[in-house]
Amino acid sequence: MINMAIEDILMFDETIFQNINAFNPDYMPSNYNFRDTQMEGMAMSIRPAIRGGRPVNTVILGSCATGKTTAIKKVFELVEKTTDKVICCYVNCQLHTTRFGIFSQIHKKLFGHQPPETGVPFSRIYEKVMKYLQKEEKALVVAFDDVNYLFQSKNANKVFYDILRAYEEFPGVRTGIFAILSDLEFRFQLDKNVNTVFIPQDIVFQPYTYSEIFSILSDRAKSGFYPGVIDDEVLEEITNHTVDVGDLRVGIDLLRVCGNIAEGNASRVITLEHVEEAVNKQGSVNLAQTIKSLNDVERTLLKAVVESDEILTAGELSEQFKTQAGVSYATFNRTLEKLEFLRLVDTKYTGKGVRGNSRQIILRFSPEDIRRCDL
Repeated sequence: MINMAIEDILMFDETIFQNINAFNPDYMPSNYNFRDTQMEGMAMSIRPAIRGGRPVNTVILGSCATGKTTAIKKVFELVEKTTDKVICCYVNCQLHTTRFGIFSQIHKKLFGHQPPETGVPFSRIYEKVMKYLQKEEKALVVAFDDVNYLFQSKNANKVFYDILRAYEEFPGVRTGIFAILSDLEFRFQLDKNVNTVFIPQDIVFQPYTYSEIFSILSDRAKSGFYPGVIDDEVLEEITNHTVDVGDLRVGIDLLRVCGNIAEGNASRVITLEHVEEAVNKQGSVNLAQTIKSLNDVERTLLKAVVESDEILTAGELSEQFKTQAGVSYATFNRTLEKLEFLRLVDTKYTGKGVRGNSRQIILRFSPEDIRRCDL
């Protein structure tokens, strides 16, 4: 009987999903709204390269899930449809952090395949890439998504130098970098010999508003589900949860989870009960993934909050943290802001202290839930 039930689930033809891929993280929506200004700014940075000049180096700033990656991919797609004078290469720095790995991605973009992983020195790949650009008189724009991972691997300065100062060894080569990140301190970690050529303009992605999030989720639902599967009341509930969490990706994934639950219940529509069940399922998974993404310093600070028997003020936590981690107050403050940004903690002003700026640090999850995530 159990085997028959499993077969029924696997072979059941009816579905409420019109295109389940619409809820994937790498899905490129046909309707991409609310980022025209930012995309125009990116296009302006690339335009000099189309006219035979150098692209303008650019830092793309914004919190998670504000559309930065989708925007850069859309702009790169439009550039390649418009001209063959500019080659646009997107690199995910969570996956590629070494010089060889990054230039392998550039090599693949130029020649259609990656170089051999062994037996070929980096210098030969680098020379092949730059001589091609020199000979074909084409500009290269490289977008480094989540560029902070490149700094963690200690390869950022070398890679930036390789790309931006290539013209010194290969006259006529025109290159530019788009650095995508949420850390405003990023540029100050570059060596002086890189900073002299990496003088970027900033393009800022502000968080989406409530109405924008509702519109985006509504468009995604129309792409992913058949008509009539989800109504505005349910979409509003999912939007409310998305705003509370502060991450659009959570809302998009919640649509998928709700759809799976509805199908599992043989329902042709998604209900508020399905949303409640999906939120409960999604919460524990997202918490574990968030904690897994923390670096050692961020983990140390979160652990100090978790292990405290009482609610600490920022001043008390700072003294404790600086002793444990041996870091400055500026580092403490940035780390605390990161934990707040990730919705792991809240800060509440007490009205006490110097100029009334004393803050209490409050966990958004129970200590037990966080400890279960292998903190």
